[in-house]
Amino acid sequence: MSALVPDSHRDLLEGPIIVSLATRMPDDTIQVTPVWCSYDGTYIVVNATRGRQKHRNMVERPNVTIMAFDPENQFRFIEVRGIVEHITPEGGGESMNELALLYTGKPKRYGIEAPPREVDERVLYYIKPERVNTAG
Repeated sequence: MSALVPDSHRDLLEGPIIVSLATRMPDDTIQVTPVWCSYDGTYIVVNATRGRQKHRNMVERPNVTIMAFDPENQFRFIEVRGIVEHITPEGGGESMNELALLYTGKPKRYGIEAPPREVDERVLYYIKPERVNTAG
């Protein structure tokens, strides 16, 4: 079952607000990581590096939670529990550059154009909301 993100809280997922991504570790403990994200109206899209722990967690245990707080009102937030439905490297680099511009004002990730061998492989994780809780 899919849940809708209400229009009243979409801005919290459309940036530039750093959100918390909660994933499950192999021992069932929770890992929470600050990440950049975007929202396309259907999926919350997280961009991360292949091979990191959060990547392994989402591949092996795709149930995740995203939490975002309004920086102007600490009582306004959105919690989205969802499932990673699709993982792809396609568009990962371009997405990272778009997010870098949105979040930092710089048009390239890390503010530089690095040679391809020095750039980590970016992967997109498409999270489908299953339950949404909001306040404020």
